[in-house]
Amino acid sequence: MRRKVLSWFSHHRRSSYESKSNNSNLFDMLAADVSLGWTISNTCNQCYSSGGRCQVDSNNKFLCSVTDQGKGKHLRITWIVVLATVAVLGCIGILILLFCFRKKIFWHKYLRFWESEAEDHRNIEAFLKNNGPYAPMRYSYSDIKRMTSSFKNKLGQGGYGYVYKGSLHNGNPVAVKVLNGLKGSGEEFINEVSSISRTSHVNIVSLVGFCFEGRKRALVYEFMPNGSLEKFIYEERSDTDRVRQLDWQVLYKIALGIARGLEYLHRGCNTRILHFDIKPHNILLDEDFCPKISDFGLAKLCVKKESIVSMLGARGTIGYIAPEIVCRNLGGVSHKSDVYSYGMMVLEMVGGRKNVVDRTSEVYFPDWLYQRIELDEELQLIGIMNEEEKECARKMVIVSLWCIQTGPSNRPSMTKVVEMLEGNLNSLQIPPTPYLYSSSRSEVKLISSVEESSSRSTLSTSTR
Repeated sequence: MRRKVLSWFSHHRRSSYESKSNNSNLFDMLAADVSLGWTISNTCNQCYSSGGRCQVDSNNKFLCSVTDQGKGKHLRITWIVVLATVAVLGCIGILILLFCFRKKIFWHKYLRFWESEAEDHRNIEAFLKNNGPYAPMRYSYSDIKRMTSSFKNKLGQGGYGYVYKGSLHNGNPVAVKVLNGLKGSGEEFINEVSSISRTSHVNIVSLVGFCFEGRKRALVYEFMPNGSLEKFIYEERSDTDRVRQLDWQVLYKIALGIARGLEYLHRGCNTRILHFDIKPHNILLDEDFCPKISDFGLAKLCVKKESIVSMLGARGTIGYIAPEIVCRNLGGVSHKSDVYSYGMMVLEMVGGRKNVVDRTSEVYFPDWLYQRIELDEELQLIGIMNEEEKECARKMVIVSLWCIQTGPSNRPSMTKVVEMLEGNLNSLQIPPTPYLYSSSRSEVKLISSVEESSSRSTLSTSTR
């Protein structure tokens, strides 16, 4: 019976095996039907992680066998963990220190800003107290928004900010200059308010009032319908166009009016005011083209007896800055620096162009004019229609050439300038040659180098 059973089992296994593919083997057959699995105990897992081997001793109890290689691996892992922890903690410490340092800087800057604001407010309040009833009107920022209809009508803009047209309660038009709140510490603003409030002259723009609320600052001026002088003298024209926007009589009256305004600033005030930024952009024109000097942000005050003033750096606009402001060995900075700027401006009024060096031909306009005056030749200026206009033009040129003399002592005072403009042309003498404006190649290069060094200077230099 046993044989039969074994024979049946053997036959059944053989027939089952033969039913498979001839290329199969017993392992493949078993692998398809059998799965194995096991679980490692936590103790063994910890032993393996530490570099050991899981074993049992003679009593069939668990044994963790650690070799030297395993000890080294465990030590390396430990050091990696320690170093990583130290690096993370170090980064966190550095971040904390940087945060505290920046916070300290922030509070330091905030404290300095607050102190600057407090100092500005103290200066304004002291100014109002000292000037009493003569101080201009002080407006709130809401008043400024109301008079400009929320800054609806913009007249112009510059490095200082924007100018808007507005109107007072009585309907009188005004020009409101809203200054950049983040520019400077407020010294220019206070300087302009304190300077212009001391003036009262037909050729000085009137300051109606001001606004000072923290970083919100504005100046309210009388409105000038014709805007600034620069838009009437820098003209784009063809070679055949011989017409000027302003005739020579009007140009002459403008030049004379500006001279009278500067004479008043230098001599007519209780305190002498040096403007230091005379240029066409800062000359405003009313409905009758009467000129008014504006923008006293760079002005300096000094008592009348003082002639030379001290300055830490250059101030003014490139092209109008007197040589002694850039090169102090030429002489002291004084009211004669305004005379130089005035002369350069009038030459631009005469030529209808900038007084720049033509890099291609190296012709400098003041030098070209001087040569023609010296040789008593026609000035060949645009728009001269008769002898009267010819005399006005020639008088303006000669006076301007006196004003731009290199040495301050060789320049006339503004009082003398007014006398020369109002006097007879035949009584005017030809000025000496300003050595910075010789037509020689080397000295033209000197002009360029002075202008370029001035443009690189950022100390108190106006970019408006």
